[in-house]
Amino acid sequence: MLARETGVFKMRMMWLAALCGAVVGGCAKNADQVAATYISPVTYEAYTCPQLAEEAQRVSSRAAQAAGVQDSKATNDKVAMGVGLIVFWPAMLMTKGDDETTAELARLRGQMDAIEQASIKKKCGISVRPVTPVAAAGTETAVAAR
Repeated sequence: MLARETGVFKMRMMWLAALCGAVVGGCAKNADQVAATYISPVTYEAYTCPQLAEEAQRVSSRAAQAAGVQDSKATNDKVAMGVGLIVFWPAMLMTKGDDETTAELARLRGQMDAIEQASIKKKCGISVRPVTPVAAAGTETAVAAR
């Protein structure tokens, strides 16, 4: 009888572990965990240095906004997970995971890399630093001339 109860307990623990893994895997990533998608620098070959600087500023500003949204979603998912694990398990179904915001942030980071590569090739001296959600209020600091 004890062996049978142990088997049932192990089965329940396996199901619980699988459920927790599925839910944790469904949580949105923090903005700093989103990697850049490759964008070819050829996209910006025809741009002049002032155009590259302007585009870098625009992309950097939008990336800061997207990073803020991404971090907000990640925080909301973590709260739903905590509530679900402690109080009410159906709350875990409220986690949204990665979505179009994550894809947009990855694309924008790829564009920033491509703009910087085009700037290096043209010797424009534009440096695009990683954008964090904190920089959203002052995005003019995200792009600087070397």
